[in-house]
Amino acid sequence: MASHSERDFENAIEAELTGSGGYVARSHSAYDETLALFPEDVTGFLQDSQPSKWTALEALLGPKTATTILSSLSKELDLKGTLHVLRHGFKCYGKTLRMAYFQPNTRMNPEAAAQYAKNRLTITRQLGFTSVLKRPDGQHRRCIIDLTLAVNGLPVATAELKNPLTGQRAADAIRQYQQERDARDLLFAFKKRALVHFAVDPDEVWMTTRLNGKDTHFLPFNRGHAQGAGNPPVEGHWKTHYLWDEVLHADSLLEILQRFMHLEVKETPIKTDKGTRTLRKETLIFPRYQQRDAVRTLVAHAKAHGSGHNYLIKHSAGSGKSNTIAWLAHRLATLHDAQDEKVFHSVVVVTDRLVLDQQLQATIYQFEHKTGVVEKIDEDSQQLARALSQGTPIVITTIQKFPFIAQALSTLEKQGVGVQIDTAGKRFAVIVDEAHSSQSGETAVALKGLLNKDGIEAVIAAQFLDEEAEEGEDDDLSNEAKIASQREALKRGRQPNLSFFAFTATPKFKTLALFDEPGPSGSPPFHEYSMRQAIEEGFILDVLAHYTNYQRFYGLIKQIEDDPEVPRRKAAKALSGFLELHPVNIAQIVTVIVEHFRRFVLHELGGRAKAMVVTGSRLAAVRYKRAFDRYIQDQGYSGIRSLVAFSGTVEDPDDPGASYTEVAMNDGLAERELPETFERDDYRVLLVAEKYQTGFDQPLLQTMYVVKRLSGVQAVQTLSRLNRIAPGKSRTFVLDFINQEDDIYRAFKPYYETTPIGENADPHRLSELQHRLLEWAIFTAADVSAFAAIWYRPKRDHSARDHQAMHAVLDAVVQRFQDREDEDREQFRGQLTAYRNLYAFLSQIIPYQDSDLERLYAFVRNLLAKLPARGDGQAFVLDDEVALRFFRLQQMTEGSIDLGEGAAYPLKGPTDVGTGGIKDEAVPLSSLIDRLNERFGTDFNEADQLFFDQIRASAEMNETISEAARANNFTNFAAYLDRTLDELFIARMEGNEEIFNRVMTDTAFRSAAREHLAREIFESVREV
Repeated sequence: MASHSERDFENAIEAELTGSGGYVARSHSAYDETLALFPEDVTGFLQDSQPSKWTALEALLGPKTATTILSSLSKELDLKGTLHVLRHGFKCYGKTLRMAYFQPNTRMNPEAAAQYAKNRLTITRQLGFTSVLKRPDGQHRRCIIDLTLAVNGLPVATAELKNPLTGQRAADAIRQYQQERDARDLLFAFKKRALVHFAVDPDEVWMTTRLNGKDTHFLPFNRGHAQGAGNPPVEGHWKTHYLWDEVLHADSLLEILQRFMHLEVKETPIKTDKGTRTLRKETLIFPRYQQRDAVRTLVAHAKAHGSGHNYLIKHSAGSGKSNTIAWLAHRLATLHDAQDEKVFHSVVVVTDRLVLDQQLQATIYQFEHKTGVVEKIDEDSQQLARALSQGTPIVITTIQKFPFIAQALSTLEKQGVGVQIDTAGKRFAVIVDEAHSSQSGETAVALKGLLNKDGIEAVIAAQFLDEEAEEGEDDDLSNEAKIASQREALKRGRQPNLSFFAFTATPKFKTLALFDEPGPSGSPPFHEYSMRQAIEEGFILDVLAHYTNYQRFYGLIKQIEDDPEVPRRKAAKALSGFLELHPVNIAQIVTVIVEHFRRFVLHELGGRAKAMVVTGSRLAAVRYKRAFDRYIQDQGYSGIRSLVAFSGTVEDPDDPGASYTEVAMNDGLAERELPETFERDDYRVLLVAEKYQTGFDQPLLQTMYVVKRLSGVQAVQTLSRLNRIAPGKSRTFVLDFINQEDDIYRAFKPYYETTPIGENADPHRLSELQHRLLEWAIFTAADVSAFAAIWYRPKRDHSARDHQAMHAVLDAVVQRFQDREDEDREQFRGQLTAYRNLYAFLSQIIPYQDSDLERLYAFVRNLLAKLPARGDGQAFVLDDEVALRFFRLQQMTEGSIDLGEGAAYPLKGPTDVGTGGIKDEAVPLSSLIDRLNERFGTDFNEADQLFFDQIRASAEMNETISEAARANNFTNFAAYLDRTLDELFIARMEGNEEIFNRVMTDTAFRSAAREHLAREIFESVREV
């Protein structure tokens, strides 16, 4: 009979590591438990790799050489830790001794390769030592470790193995580390010896870098399966074979020690009665599986294929994206191809996150132990120019710097000051943090142009042509315009000297289309770590697990005698705004928010849980803040202080003469201090308008109240503010007063697992749109040519006359535009916008050679800027024409939105569909009110029976209500029916206003009516 014991699992791993993994088996007797080292491997490595230093020390120390060196090493390990010593060595009597040699970046130094080969990686089974832990009889325990891995005599990893066939799993290994392994033992002491500990069975791997008794936190170290947690089955092998075959292989482990592991230090100022003290927290970072896999896969592809590729890395929130970016930047900055040539001369990291800048600098300093590797661009554009020109290995900047440098260069050109940015023949890797927000529009065009020699000239020229200059000489324009057109095209499209590495959790269609290097599935993204896997692995919380939807039932009445014709779309928006900002609506929602917070949130997370109220406008934020604070004060509640966040100054039309700012409403708190202040325990609720809905990382944020319409990426990013984990945080709440469950499902579904992409826009659409635009005869091909002849002229000293001529061409077109009917104008404008957007998008994917389309693009862009705004630019105002007749807020659903069901909706790209615009036809105001009431569930159909008979008949025909009557006793059914009565009443309101108002406002009357209806429906259904 075959053996299935844990020992066989151990035998197999040892055989793999010693067979092809680069390890040598080492007996447990070779271990010195006092030093927590393998002394003979330490001294053997030093003598073999650094014989001259050993000889010099031996001449000085004689027979005490080995003992003295081991003593010095042990002290240095206790002081600086294993990782530091492996990277930078230790000193003994003035000699710096290396404890590891890492793989060189190139093969140009044979000596470095020879030194690398002298590393000794060993595996020891059943390593034992006497622990500080004691047995019940008072004797010290004997601790036995299944596997211990060491590099040149220094223990770096331990593993406990379990076998489900003998009734134990990785979870049992975790408990073993928590209960039977003590950080006071030197082998397990944080940083000082073993750096990582694995709990392993044939199905799963978990790891930790710090033992802390029962509070030891293990992280999953699994590949993921079917977009979720776990590991996929592997034919003829264990699911977890990747751990020893890939990750712990000698070359891989040394690479992790050299280029991945680092000590993350966070210092937080804590205010006390005695002043401010700094809380220092150290975390030893070991790359999670998907982080290491992403970096290695990207680096391997770039090494094999060189520059000129666009990669999308779709990693969910909670994936450790900041570390992945730092590791990738460092690897790309030192990457050489098979011919030992640098693949990239500089790496540009584009981000708006201060934390990423700080983390990147600290992490790479640990790897290199020298300054100048990373340069942060925080002075001016010339600093960026120098960094790029001098080949600084890693440049970290914001996307906004690139247009500024183009402008600065243009100014210097005019002043005759030469600023050389020599990018000829240089290749760049551009790492973009949050790709969809950073890699779009003309800002990204400037970035591409700046990193390309010809593109730089085009950026300067384009910038200069936007400005009014002194009159100069005319040139032959036809040839120059053609050249400039090619330069303009160079700003877009794929650049052979640039590779983009774009990170985002929520890619848009354009992101997937632009960063199109195919991944394992044959389509983008190149690498993926799904939201589902992050949730299942516990790195983020499922924000839709506790989702409650409220529905508002209301009626609007026209309170003027006339029934004026009004523009449908504008009036609909005005009516919606009327309701959203109505005091009754705000008051009822605030009541629900505060009472829910007090009941369900106030005491969560040890009384530190926080909430966010997401409002739909700056004015709404002001009114909700005032109503919130007023309700708190009126009720005499304490411990629920609020802050508000919005930009600029808000004037409330209902409060003439008053104006509001964020700083004033927060009692003078400076805007930049708000995030830190909100972290304090006394501030619990943050009301926002636009601000803090993306990029805001507050782990204590547990509940969100939504009074704003959300869709697509915005919905995902907004609600995901809740998903950060924190001690004691096991659930989140979302109370949504605006959106429907299905809308939220559709928004989240494409990002939960895979993100399918729909068909790309048809390039032929551009030619079709060109033809349709010319058919209007509002402008002609001659107009486009006349404009382009000046626009694309490369001379730096355009004349005022040229500037005048360009505007004259556009002004004539604008006049023809204004001579058309309103409907034609809007349809034409829509087609112009469609052409501009479609060309800007497609030209980044397809290298267009059609100069006519390029010229038209420049013409259309400038024409759109000259066209008058739609309408008169004034919002439609209802004044006193409409009043609120009744309002009722009712909870409709409570539970979770299951994203695991159904297929994802493919993301859609830009098309010219609907570019004709939507005609805003006039409708009677009363008709519009009816439509809006219908949308919110108030269908006012004529009644042909008595009111209650209609309600009963409707209920009996409702299969759900009938089933509830059959399946429940009368008491339970009556309670169920009460939750659905509003819909039934509202459905029969018209023609029954008096009784309707009675049941909606008179509690006693409503109760009697409900009892009557429940009895009638209950008996009628059961008689059938």
